[in-house]
Amino acid sequence: MTTIPRQPTGGDVLVAVMKRHGIDTAFGVISVHNLPLVEAVSRELRFVEMRHEAAVVNAADGYSRATGRIGVALTSTGTGAGNAAGSMVEALTAGSRVLHITGQIDSEHYDASAPGPSRGVIHEFPGQLQMLEAISVFAATVPSADRAEAVLEEALAAITGIPGGPASVEWPSDLQYLARPDEQQPHAVEPGSAPRPDGDALDAAAALLATAERPLLWVGGGAAGARAELTALAHRLGAGVLTSNSGRAIIPEDDDLVVGNFASTPAVAPLLAEADLMLSIGTHFRSNETKSYHLELPKRHVQIDVDPAAVGRVYPAEIGLVGDASAVLAALLERLPETTTDAGWPQRVRAVREGVRADLYGYIGGYADICRGLRTVLPREAVVARDVTIPSSQWGNRLLEFYDRSSNIFPLGGGIGQGLAMGIGAAVGRPEVPTVVIAGDGGLAVHLGELASLCGTGAWVVVLVFNDGGYGVLRNMQQANGLDVTGVDLFTPDFGLLARSMDMPYWLVRDASTFEPVLREAVAARRPVFIEVDVTALEPKPGAFTPPVHIPTPTGRA
Repeated sequence: MTTIPRQPTGGDVLVAVMKRHGIDTAFGVISVHNLPLVEAVSRELRFVEMRHEAAVVNAADGYSRATGRIGVALTSTGTGAGNAAGSMVEALTAGSRVLHITGQIDSEHYDASAPGPSRGVIHEFPGQLQMLEAISVFAATVPSADRAEAVLEEALAAITGIPGGPASVEWPSDLQYLARPDEQQPHAVEPGSAPRPDGDALDAAAALLATAERPLLWVGGGAAGARAELTALAHRLGAGVLTSNSGRAIIPEDDDLVVGNFASTPAVAPLLAEADLMLSIGTHFRSNETKSYHLELPKRHVQIDVDPAAVGRVYPAEIGLVGDASAVLAALLERLPETTTDAGWPQRVRAVREGVRADLYGYIGGYADICRGLRTVLPREAVVARDVTIPSSQWGNRLLEFYDRSSNIFPLGGGIGQGLAMGIGAAVGRPEVPTVVIAGDGGLAVHLGELASLCGTGAWVVVLVFNDGGYGVLRNMQQANGLDVTGVDLFTPDFGLLARSMDMPYWLVRDASTFEPVLREAVAARRPVFIEVDVTALEPKPGAFTPPVHIPTPTGRA
């Protein structure tokens, strides 16, 4: 049999770019439209095989969030790129550092500047670039074999820019084969820079903070790089710290000034009413965290955001500081004189912190033992990847403590079924610690095939599935609003048989008091394992969780 000598391809160009940026892993689904890319990455770096393109992007996203590095997703074109689109929306919502490289039909049949009727080329989608532009901060087509490296570098510059986010590159299949590393055109990418507030605005903000007697901070995901500055400022001011879900654990949640992601709960309302100043950092004030924007916040408001359009968009800001959170907070700390914080204010914050946690622990019944068991067994640096399900939304988003933002991974956009793949990506990126995936039976079923992907990696992952026989969140919402209960009671697999088919050790928990020893045994296995919790058997019975979704009524707001 004659062996055909291997020729350099665009895959070698991709590998060279990845190595230049310290990227050693890519997730993907192999296809006739990305063979050269997958072949080179598998040969030179690490290629993690997934089953579905949506999961590919979720895994790259989870990898990026857990490691702080760039996650690379390789998908097919047309339908394959379409499959990835929903997960790219999640990455865009979260501002994740994901490089999505998808194929495109051969360049002789493709004209990105004039999308028109399909010619019938397999996987042809004339509007693919427009779709990619809608779901990415940067999207471009590789126009010629010698321009591949330049386009990849432009995409990476956009990903790592400010504010940054996911980027997409579509690469015609023929140009993947024809590109050569030594034939790439020279290119230069100008790095972007964050805006900086002027000194007068910083002076005014520092003066306002210094005169506040009862200050609060509201921390969003845009403050991710400002852990030290935020912690120093909170303690200098004696300020209570509220967070969005995305801003959790930027300051470790065992800090006694951190009230956390409880702003919309009744017990925090008096604290908000008593506060005389709010400093918000890098937050969108999302609807589900502000009672659909009806949450009353202090009138005096200083807002820090890298996006000028965000300042005052939801809540009026007396002073807006546009710039990178770390740099702006450092400048404020330099200017901050002695403060006039009420000596009793930190004590008031701590009392509310303890009260909201005690209230929720009491309400969630048998889930309380599970929440405590997770925190007892898992090391502080362990990753928890949470799908959209009742345990995640009801208490995982608030009560389960995290100590570093990179350990708290969840679908910020609220899409169900993404948690498992995110957990796979996180575990691949951080093999030295266990990863727990929290999912519901309905959400897990969205991508059951990714259990096989997980087992293929051998990663240290505990898949923790809460089984209530369907979509419990929507079932509660229907019942709470007098709607028919329909479309939510699902046929559910026998998870024990499913785990056995995947060669995964399996445990069934019906008594919450037995959860901690089960989890301890599961974590000790240091491999993919499966724990099912029968939610219907838990005692005390958990209180119902209804999502904070606005339901209009004829007489006004529900």
